[in-house]
Amino acid sequence: MICFTMPDRTVDLNADMGEGCGNDATLAGLVTSANVACGFHAGDPMTMRATVDAAVRAGIAVGAHPGYPDPRGFGRRDLAASPAEITADVLYQIGALQAVCHAAGTRVRYVKAHGALYNRAAKDVAAAKAIAEAVRLADASLVLLCLAGSLMIDVARDAGLVVAREAFADRAYTADGSLVSRTVAGSVLTDPAIVASRAVRMMTTGEVETHDGATIRLHADSLCVHGDTPGALEIVRAVRRALGERGITLRPFANA
Repeated sequence: MICFTMPDRTVDLNADMGEGCGNDATLAGLVTSANVACGFHAGDPMTMRATVDAAVRAGIAVGAHPGYPDPRGFGRRDLAASPAEITADVLYQIGALQAVCHAAGTRVRYVKAHGALYNRAAKDVAAAKAIAEAVRLADASLVLLCLAGSLMIDVARDAGLVVAREAFADRAYTADGSLVSRTVAGSVLTDPAIVASRAVRMMTTGEVETHDGATIRLHADSLCVHGDTPGALEIVRAVRRALGERGITLRPFANA
């Protein structure tokens, strides 16, 4: 249906929150969108409420961050879930966060799958369709945040959903535009200056250097910095500063 497009020189800055990292209150004041864990890969009802409350106080957008039911593996192990199971699990998690948001006087504005489920949906049509179906059933007006350049974008569009494209400033890329496995050394970037430089390049040239030194193109409506990355707060501050120095405005994509 729609591929969301942010205004020129404007981007959303999102972070995964409610995952027990202990920095959510501060992080909420630095990003423009909060991907809130919904209790399956991380989080619990009390954490969800506290995270949403922090997002409301900071005036940022709230998104559901559903994952596999795998707290032990933090949702980063690829489980053999069927499409029907994925739809049910994602629908359940969105619904839980919708109730928490309603109680806090706000609402869920978008959905971003977590970890192994996100990576699977970027390449697996059946998984992408299952997530899109869950979003449609929960609230067809929700934006689905997808890996920039992935097949999930076309699948979500075909399902009639609004789509936004995401890039990762703190993760290494392969030549096909997917994320390098976390089992590979250097897959997660923790130097604030390097992450900030990558964010600026993504937004000013539409390019990113891959893990093997090549260059690929991407278009992003939202940049992600993981809340559980070591030194996440310093990284986000560096990204904000670097983007601001280049005249790039931060704004929630789901409110645009």
